Amino acid sequence: MRSVITFVCAGETLFATLDAAPGTTGLLIVSGGNEIRVGAHRGMAQLAAAVAATGHPVFRYDRRGVGDSGGVNGGFLSAEADLAGAVAAFRSAQPQIGTLVGFGNCDGATTLALFGRAAGIDRVLLANPWVVEDANDGLPPQAAIRARYAARLRDPAAWWRLVSGGIDVRKAVSGLRKITTPAAETGLARRVTAAIGDWGGSAHILLAEGDATAIAFRAAAPEVAAEMVATASHSFARDGDQAALLAAVLRVLR
Repeated sequence: MRSVITFVCAGETLFATLDAAPGTTGLLIVSGGNEIRVGAHRGMAQLAAAVAATGHPVFRYDRRGVGDSGGVNGGFLSAEADLAGAVAAFRSAQPQIGTLVGFGNCDGATTLALFGRAAGIDRVLLANPWVVEDANDGLPPQAAIRARYAARLRDPAAWWRLVSGGIDVRKAVSGLRKITTPAAETGLARRVTAAIGDWGGSAHILLAEGDATAIAFRAAAPEVAAEMVATASHSFARDGDQAALLAAVLRVLR
């Protein structure tokens, strides 16, 4: 049964959605970016319903300043208290829960990697973790540009688009300039990689193989084992993606 509940974080009222179920292993979903708890294309709401139908309770919430929740949106690095409050509210609403699994995409995954253990989460599934410092240049991460250009160089149709004027030359030059500039290892990437290592076998990584954020994570943390999904959709929204995502979530829950 689905219901809307509220909880308090730093004096602000936060809104959450609970898909109740009798199971003792629960799933807490952390949204990425400024995405509300329903998810892109209602993907997180659909995932919650599917997981709850298997007997696992599911909790989704809007952090401060996002969606229905009050307060100021300070970004994912300021969301530790929100996560801890959500864990407490979930356990209060479903007191039979013994094991708690966290799932997040993009910087929701990063939030879980950094703050999940202190909040009382037992295992995490991290999809396309965000490890890129904001370059403010409007371009994708360096590793993603490099992968895209490598694919284009192998595609005869791309060469034809170049000579026929079908490619924005100015944008292409900007991309080439970025990938030929030496990349500095970011503090965020080091911090997230170290945090994932601290989870040991309790952290599971899921990457959309054609997604720019996933490509950047793979470049920053090549030693971290990850399950790949054959999609370029960051939110796993293409045909077959939701089934792959659900299967990965259920494996971690079980």
